[in-house]
Amino acid sequence: MNRKSPAHRRPGRRAAVAAGLVLAVGLGVSTQVSAQASVHAPAKSSAAASQSVSGTSGQVVTRVADFYGAYIDAIGDYTDPDATLETVLRKHYLTPDFAKRLAAWEKKNGADGVLRAQNVPRKWTVTDNGAAGNGHEVIVTLTFGSGETAQKIKLFVLVERYNHIVDIGTTSNR
Repeated sequence: MNRKSPAHRRPGRRAAVAAGLVLAVGLGVSTQVSAQASVHAPAKSSAAASQSVSGTSGQVVTRVADFYGAYIDAIGDYTDPDATLETVLRKHYLTPDFAKRLAAWEKKNGADGVLRAQNVPRKWTVTDNGAAGNGHEVIVTLTFGSGETAQKIKLFVLVERYNHIVDIGTTSNR
């Protein structure tokens, strides 16, 4: 018989090696779990820790949120605002009639008509406000500044049934 043949091996040694391997793997896993448990993860209650944005294709609230997000991004980059994108967004999301009325409002008030302000907001929220006439109303809340000096503006955005914005105002259309 050859010393390396399976018949010549000691079964006790094989069992000891297997037990040692199991113990080593077991200790490694438990050590790893202990190490992971001792590492402090960021608190999940923090808004910055876990943030998500979702939407639904064809949903009015999502459409208005998409418009305001892209619009604020386009004009909010003070080092390189994108006037071309601003124009394209207005053309895509606003009805032609409302775009004309908005331009007249802006000329009269010296402010951006989409935001109803001269500044760009720090954050915004978009909330469904339900049916209004032949369309749908969405509330856009813009927050300017931060801390104790933060100011909020609530806008009522009216969207027609073909998903184009037909009015933005400071009072509800309902």
